Amino acid sequence: MRAAYYEAFAAPLTIRDLPDPSPGTDGAVIRVRANGICRSDWHAWMGHDPEVKLPHVPGHELAGVVEAVGSGVRRWRQGDRVTVPFVCACGECPQCASGNQQVCDHQFQPGFTHWGSFAQFVAIGRADANLVRLPEELDFVTAASLGCRFATAFRALVAQGRVRPGQWVAVHGCGGVGLSAVLIASALGAQVVGVDIAEEKLRLARHLGAAETVNALDTTDVAQAVADLTRGGAHVSLDALGSPATCHNSIACLRKRGRHVQVGLLLAEQRAPQVPMDLVVARELEILGSHGMQAHEYGCMLAMITSHKLDPARLIGRTVTLEESLRELETMDTFAGTGVVVIDRF
Repeated sequence: MRAAYYEAFAAPLTIRDLPDPSPGTDGAVIRVRANGICRSDWHAWMGHDPEVKLPHVPGHELAGVVEAVGSGVRRWRQGDRVTVPFVCACGECPQCASGNQQVCDHQFQPGFTHWGSFAQFVAIGRADANLVRLPEELDFVTAASLGCRFATAFRALVAQGRVRPGQWVAVHGCGGVGLSAVLIASALGAQVVGVDIAEEKLRLARHLGAAETVNALDTTDVAQAVADLTRGGAHVSLDALGSPATCHNSIACLRKRGRHVQVGLLLAEQRAPQVPMDLVVARELEILGSHGMQAHEYGCMLAMITSHKLDPARLIGRTVTLEESLRELETMDTFAGTGVVVIDRF
């Protein structure tokens, strides 16, 4: 198979011809038809994730067709159209038994714990627990754009943030996760404030449904700006970027008894940001993490898409070839461009 490949962290990626994967007894091999390019892939390439072992093939936002299954797989067969959560589960631990596969005690992640989907084929273990059937009307590029960003934003708002119609939702960082959150929160009937430092991204946030926007470069107090626009603070706020500044601002902009959801990763030297705990106590704030979405919970999100209540295709910036994906990944820390970039030619 052809795949993007690297042998050292932060070193140039190359395209290689590598052996095709085989399914384990309980696994499946997916022929990748489309794959999103995510900042988590950049973190892995930079060496920020200790789970990544070299040499490595990145990629975890995939959609495709089942190519082969192991002898123990019961629910899937060759030709099925599928995607997977970025957190794959064992199906047996206490977390899985309680329905919380997104924090499985023995989780594995394509593109991190094993070779991923910047490739023509990818192997996924525990297929019966981890594959998600795609509706026939959902094309592969749009399905790949759901990836970790859209699905994570959906669960962050619905399950963790408990967003209700009419509430104010602040979204800090209007990249792939943030713009997904803007679109989803608006569809849920919330009023959204988008926060970023790029006017192009803020324009897109308004196009996707944000009622208000804040350019963080135009104010010395982002939290106060959000509080003013929302007449008292957001009910729910997401740090969709992952930085000490956005984490602090997301917490500080909440009204009393508000909920902060940390979605963006803070890694390496940023993994322990300062938190305004005085506000957390005084305002009785909730601080929540959100780590993907379980395979069995995709149904509600997919139903909103097929009923046209959600249109994730609006988030797609452009499609690229596997060769072009190398440059896209290597320059992801510049935050250039808007929308999700998807590989659709391998």
